[in-house]
Amino acid sequence: MDRILLKDIKLYGYHGVYQEERQTGQYFHIDVDISVDLKQAGITDDIINTVDYSKIYDIIKRINENNKFRLIESFAHNISQEMLSTYEEIKDITVQIRKPDAPIDGDFGWVGVEIKRSRDNA
Repeated sequence: MDRILLKDIKLYGYHGVYQEERQTGQYFHIDVDISVDLKQAGITDDIINTVDYSKIYDIIKRINENNKFRLIESFAHNISQEMLSTYEEIKDITVQIRKPDAPIDGDFGWVGVEIKRSRDNA
């Protein structure tokens, strides 16, 4: 299956279990990996035969800006559900959200979640 990839989308958001995280915010890094048949897009060279990645970005940005999730698991799930409900041509989607500044007392690169959803397990 062909894939559309958006990697390392960096958005400032107000998500987290702790109230301070939802007030002061922090950066989140998001990757999406979308399985979709791109054969017709390759043949026709027409955007109508693909999923416009600028619109994918806009959906993720809108979800980030309009919500304050307690869990990044919920954030990732909402992204996957919105993509699957908006684009019937998407077969499955993997969403990874990384939180490099999570309030953990220790030395780490980032914490995060990765979920995979498909039409069968949406």
